[in-house]
Parts: sequence; structure tokens; C-alpha cells
Amino acid sequence: MTELKSASGANTISEILSQPATWTTCLQAMDKSAELRLLAHNLPGNIEWVFIGCGSSFYLAQSAAASWSILTGEKSRAIPASEIMLFPQLLPVPCQPVMITRSGHTSEILQAARYLEGVLNLKVLAITCGTDTPIEKLSSDHIILHAADEKSTVMTRSFTSMLIVLQSLAAIRGDHPDFLTGLHKLPEQFAARLGQFQTTVKSLVQAGTFADYVFLGQGPFFGIAQESMLKVKEMSCSYAQCFHTLEFRHGPKAIVSPETLITFIISETGFDAEVAVLEEIKALGGTTLVVANTCSAAIRKAADYTVELSLDIPEAARAAASVIAGQLLGFYTGLKKGLNPDEPRNLSRVVTLESRS
Repeated sequence: MTELKSASGANTISEILSQPATWTTCLQAMDKSAELRLLAHNLPGNIEWVFIGCGSSFYLAQSAAASWSILTGEKSRAIPASEIMLFPQLLPVPCQPVMITRSGHTSEILQAARYLEGVLNLKVLAITCGTDTPIEKLSSDHIILHAADEKSTVMTRSFTSMLIVLQSLAAIRGDHPDFLTGLHKLPEQFAARLGQFQTTVKSLVQAGTFADYVFLGQGPFFGIAQESMLKVKEMSCSYAQCFHTLEFRHGPKAIVSPETLITFIISETGFDAEVAVLEEIKALGGTTLVVANTCSAAIRKAADYTVELSLDIPEAARAAASVIAGQLLGFYTGLKKGLNPDEPRNLSRVVTLESRS
């Protein structure tokens, strides 16, 4: 948006809108280097994969782990890096650790990598957007996505780009060429929809003010719902929560009111059950936003706002595109509150914790 070039949030909105082009650049770089195919072939089989991150990178890990199991049939899970340091007995050993870090400098990630490689003698695979970072020296293998790095504090294109590349690795390892083709088709298809996404979310923010934001998703979309929640918290300092869609019925629905915006990230696998929850929440008086690949008549009746992806690609390959409504919601809500999304309150681009002697 040209009017934001010199205004608050100029970097953030530029990075949000640059995502389709960034995905293309990252995928082309991976194709040219062939490193994903080498990794898929050389990394061990018959072992549980553990995706490790902090903050946005942990939510990315959740979506990546779900995608990994779907595409490879191998066991996988997501763990915050801090859990490895504080409760190492929760880590399945042996395993294949995958460290996710935009900057390559995050304290808990570096501590966990030292423990995994130095103490447990596990070969770490790291993915980062930084250049000449400590995580490169602490990992046996690494994927570097220079084009996805950001000036902004909050992660946007780095989140989606690292997710797409990890999904590409899973598709290669699981021998799903159709999925890999879908990921390569995603940037062009989604770019055609991004302007309408932006208009819908901006109109939603201008139309009302909400006391609470709730994000719901299942399977590979639960991590996407988590990340959407975080974008609203970071960029707008608003109260936001996240639940598995069907779990929202089990107590949390008590918070539903017209001042609660409930965003449903609808899957095809769980379509009927998730739409039933949507209808129930709308009947309770909640304000509803739906992100779905195709909006049925039932969705249009129960949703106050809809964001329709209309992507001709496999379901899990749409995960990256599904988070962008949450990114835009956080951005425009922050602007409405007079905040600068480029400089979120109390946050820094890299989290470094001082160790106690």
C-alpha cells in the first residue's frame, strides 16, 4: 500500500505483501541447490522427528510437525526449545532434531543445539534466515533462506517461507510430487487473492472493535491458528487466545459474545465438524471470521466475514497462505489503536537471555 511507505508499519506491511514473491525465490533457490533432495536422502529413517522453536518458530514447528507426519508417515512432534533445557526427559531419544530460528541467535535455540549435538550426540538440522549465525556452527546440517529475512520485529514472511521449505523437504522424503508441485503453484495462485484478503481484513477492523480475539484450527492448521493469535498480540497489544476448533466447545465457548471475534481456519478433512462449531458459535452471538479454501452456503450464512483461498493445491500446502489473514488482522488492528507494528511494545527482534553464573 503506497500510503504506508513513510508511515507506521511500513516495513511490516511491505513484508506481509511480499510473501508470494519471497516463496518463489526460496523455492527456486532450493531447487537450484538440490539441498532438500540431499537432506531427504541422507537424514536417518525410522526415527521420530522433533521440530523445535521459540515463539513464532514454535508455532511453525507445530504446523511443520503435523505436515511431516501427513506427508512422510513418520512420527513427529513439536517442542519449545526451553522444554529441552528444563525438562530434557520429555525429548524422545534417539530423534532427528530440527531447529527453527529466523535470526540464528535465539538463546534457547542455541542452548538446545549445544545440548543435542554436544551431550546427546544427535545431528541437528537447522533452518534460519540469518547470515553467518551461531546456529550454523552448532548444527550438522542447515538450510538458510536469506530472501525471507525481515527488518520488522514480528515474523511474517520468514514464518511462511520456512514452513513451505520444511513442507517441501517432507514432500520429497515422502515421495509426494503432487504436493511439491502444489507448493510451487502456491505463490502465483495466492498472489491473485492477496489484494482481496487485504481489503476484507481492513474493512473488518474499521467496522468494529473487539475485546477478545480467538483463533481456532485443527491438524496442520492449529499451529497456524496459534501464529495468527500471536500476530494480533504482538502488533496490536490485544487480548487473543487459541484453541483446537472442537475443543472450543468444551468450556471456552463461555466467552462468546458480540465483542469476541472468533476466527475459524477451516480444513477440508474436518470440514463438517468444524462448520458445525462455527454455526453453534454464531448462534451464541459471536462475531465470526472464516478462512477456508472454499466457503459453502453454510459458512456464508454463519460467518460475518470470509476469506476464501480458492487454491488448487493439496490441503496442507495451504497452511502458509492461511496465516496471512491473521497477520493482516494484527497489523490493521495495531494501526487502529495508534501503535506502530514495526516496533511492538516490549519486544525485540532477537530474544537473548543472560545466563546466571
